[in-house]
Amino acid sequence: MGANHTCDLGEPGFYYFAYGSCMCPVDLKRTLGEDTHRYVIGPARLEGYRLGFFRRSPHRDCGVLDIVPTNQGGMEGVLYHLPWRLSDRLDQREEVPTGGYRHHEVVVDCCGQSYQSVRTYVVVDKLTHEIAPNDWYFNVVMRGAVTCGLSEQYCWQLFNRMNWLQDQQG
Repeated sequence: MGANHTCDLGEPGFYYFAYGSCMCPVDLKRTLGEDTHRYVIGPARLEGYRLGFFRRSPHRDCGVLDIVPTNQGGMEGVLYHLPWRLSDRLDQREEVPTGGYRHHEVVVDCCGQSYQSVRTYVVVDKLTHEIAPNDWYFNVVMRGAVTCGLSEQYCWQLFNRMNWLQDQQG
Protein backbone atom coordinates (compact mmCIF):
# COMPACT_ATOMS: atom_id res chain seq x y z
CA MET A 1 0.00 0.00 0.00
CA GLY A 2 1.55 3.28 -1.06
CA ALA A 3 1.35 6.71 0.51
CA ASN A 4 -0.77 8.06 -2.35
CA HIS A 5 -3.49 5.44 -2.14
CA THR A 6 -7.03 6.71 -2.80
CA CYS A 7 -9.22 6.54 0.28
CA ASP A 8 -12.58 4.80 0.29
CA LEU A 9 -14.32 8.12 -0.25
CA GLY A 10 -12.71 8.44 -3.70
CA GLU A 11 -10.19 11.17 -2.91
CA PRO A 12 -6.39 10.93 -2.63
CA GLY A 13 -5.15 10.29 0.87
CA PHE A 14 -2.27 9.28 3.11
CA TYR A 15 -1.83 6.77 5.90
CA TYR A 16 -1.37 8.17 9.38
CA PHE A 17 -0.35 6.29 12.54
CA ALA A 18 -1.69 7.99 15.69
CA TYR A 19 -0.43 7.03 19.14
CA GLY A 20 -1.49 9.91 21.43
CA SER A 21 -4.56 12.11 21.62
CA CYS A 22 -5.14 11.72 17.86
CA MET A 23 -6.10 8.08 18.48
CA CYS A 24 -9.44 9.52 19.62
CA PRO A 25 -11.50 10.27 16.49
CA VAL A 26 -13.73 12.65 18.46
CA ASP A 27 -10.74 14.76 19.53
CA LEU A 28 -9.23 14.60 16.05
CA LYS A 29 -12.54 15.88 14.66
CA ARG A 30 -12.22 18.93 16.93
CA THR A 31 -9.04 19.94 15.09
CA LEU A 32 -9.66 18.69 11.57
CA GLY A 33 -13.22 19.97 11.39
CA GLU A 34 -14.93 16.81 10.18
CA ASP A 35 -15.89 13.35 11.35
CA THR A 36 -12.77 11.19 11.37
CA HIS A 37 -14.33 7.85 12.45
CA ARG A 38 -14.82 7.00 8.78
CA TYR A 39 -11.07 7.30 8.19
CA VAL A 40 -10.08 4.79 10.88
CA ILE A 41 -8.67 1.58 9.37
CA GLY A 42 -8.09 -0.05 12.75
CA PRO A 43 -5.70 -0.78 15.57
CA ALA A 44 -2.11 -1.01 14.34
CA ARG A 45 1.24 -2.23 15.61
CA LEU A 46 4.54 -0.41 15.19
CA GLU A 47 7.66 -2.50 15.89
CA GLY A 48 10.93 -1.04 17.15
CA TYR A 49 9.44 1.93 19.00
CA ARG A 50 8.03 2.71 22.42
CA LEU A 51 6.08 5.59 23.89
CA GLY A 52 7.50 8.32 26.08
CA PHE A 53 6.35 11.68 27.44
CA PHE A 54 9.41 13.63 26.28
CA ARG A 55 7.65 16.89 25.38
CA ARG A 56 5.81 19.55 27.33
CA SER A 57 2.92 20.87 25.29
CA PRO A 58 2.67 24.66 25.60
CA HIS A 59 -1.06 24.46 24.80
CA ARG A 60 -1.90 21.74 27.30
CA ASP A 61 0.82 22.59 29.84
CA CYS A 62 1.62 18.95 30.44
CA GLY A 63 3.63 16.06 29.08
CA VAL A 64 2.50 14.70 25.71
CA LEU A 65 3.41 11.52 23.89
CA ASP A 66 6.32 10.88 21.59
CA ILE A 67 7.81 7.72 20.11
CA VAL A 68 11.41 6.65 20.59
CA PRO A 69 13.33 3.77 19.04
CA THR A 70 13.76 0.61 21.10
CA ASN A 71 15.22 -2.85 20.63
CA GLN A 72 12.52 -4.39 22.81
CA GLY A 73 9.22 -5.04 21.06
CA GLY A 74 6.86 -2.40 19.81
CA MET A 75 3.74 -0.41 20.51
CA GLU A 76 0.17 0.05 19.37
CA GLY A 77 -1.79 2.92 17.89
CA VAL A 78 -4.49 3.70 15.36
CA LEU A 79 -4.08 3.65 11.59
CA TYR A 80 -6.07 6.25 9.67
CA HIS A 81 -6.36 6.89 5.97
CA LEU A 82 -6.88 10.64 5.79
CA PRO A 83 -7.61 12.77 2.71
CA TRP A 84 -4.65 14.92 1.62
CA ARG A 85 -6.78 18.02 2.11
CA LEU A 86 -6.50 17.44 5.89
CA SER A 87 -2.69 17.19 5.88
CA ASP A 88 -2.00 20.87 6.68
CA ARG A 89 -4.55 20.90 9.52
CA LEU A 90 -2.95 17.77 11.02
CA ASP A 91 0.49 19.40 10.75
CA GLN A 92 -0.89 22.46 12.57
CA ARG A 93 -2.28 20.27 15.35
CA GLU A 94 1.11 18.57 15.70
CA GLU A 95 2.85 21.96 15.73
CA VAL A 96 5.04 21.13 12.73
CA PRO A 97 5.29 24.80 11.60
CA THR A 98 6.57 25.85 15.06
CA GLY A 99 8.98 22.95 15.52
CA GLY A 100 6.99 20.82 17.99
CA TYR A 101 6.86 17.62 15.97
CA ARG A 102 8.12 16.55 12.55
CA HIS A 103 6.96 13.95 10.03
CA HIS A 104 8.43 10.49 10.42
CA GLU A 105 7.79 7.58 8.05
CA VAL A 106 7.09 4.14 9.54
CA VAL A 107 5.79 0.71 8.59
CA VAL A 108 2.83 -0.60 10.60
CA ASP A 109 0.80 -3.79 10.67
CA CYS A 110 -2.97 -3.46 10.75
CA CYS A 111 -5.75 -5.95 10.10
CA GLY A 112 -3.30 -8.58 8.84
CA GLN A 113 -1.60 -6.25 6.34
CA SER A 114 1.68 -4.36 6.34
CA TYR A 115 1.36 -0.67 5.48
CA GLN A 116 4.47 1.06 4.10
CA SER A 117 5.24 4.79 4.04
CA VAL A 118 2.91 5.64 6.92
CA ARG A 119 3.16 9.14 8.38
CA THR A 120 3.53 9.62 12.09
CA TYR A 121 5.02 12.44 14.13
CA VAL A 122 8.03 12.59 16.44
CA VAL A 123 9.11 15.32 18.85
CA VAL A 124 11.82 17.58 17.43
CA ASP A 125 13.48 18.64 20.72
CA LYS A 126 13.08 15.74 23.14
CA LEU A 127 13.40 16.39 26.87
CA THR A 128 15.89 14.31 28.86
CA HIS A 129 13.16 13.14 31.26
CA GLU A 130 9.47 12.37 30.98
CA ILE A 131 6.74 14.76 32.10
CA ALA A 132 3.36 13.50 33.30
CA PRO A 133 0.21 14.14 31.26
CA ASN A 134 -2.63 16.11 32.81
CA ASP A 135 -5.98 14.43 33.46
CA TRP A 136 -7.54 15.72 30.23
CA TYR A 137 -4.74 14.32 28.05
CA PHE A 138 -4.69 11.06 30.04
CA ASN A 139 -8.43 10.61 29.44
CA VAL A 140 -8.46 11.45 25.73
CA VAL A 141 -5.55 9.08 25.05
CA MET A 142 -7.33 6.27 26.90
CA ARG A 143 -10.63 7.03 25.16
CA GLY A 144 -8.95 6.74 21.77
CA ALA A 145 -7.14 3.52 22.68
CA VAL A 146 -10.32 1.83 23.90
CA THR A 147 -12.64 3.26 21.20
CA CYS A 148 -10.36 2.13 18.36
CA GLY A 149 -9.80 -1.36 19.73
CA LEU A 150 -6.20 -1.44 20.95
CA SER A 151 -5.47 -4.66 22.86
CA GLU A 152 -6.59 -4.86 26.47
CA GLN A 153 -3.01 -5.58 27.57
CA TYR A 154 -1.69 -2.49 25.77
CA CYS A 155 -4.48 -0.29 27.15
CA TRP A 156 -3.54 -1.38 30.67
CA GLN A 157 0.16 -0.71 29.98
CA LEU A 158 -0.71 2.76 28.71
CA PHE A 159 -2.98 3.46 31.68
CA ASN A 160 -0.38 2.24 34.18
CA ARG A 161 2.43 4.28 32.58
CA MET A 162 0.45 7.52 32.63
CA ASN A 163 -0.80 6.85 36.15
CA TRP A 164 2.75 6.13 37.37
CA LEU A 165 4.06 9.37 35.84
CA GLN A 166 1.28 11.35 37.49
CA ASP A 167 2.03 9.69 40.86
CA GLN A 168 5.75 10.49 40.51
CA GLN A 169 5.14 14.13 39.70
CA GLY A 170 1.94 14.69 41.71
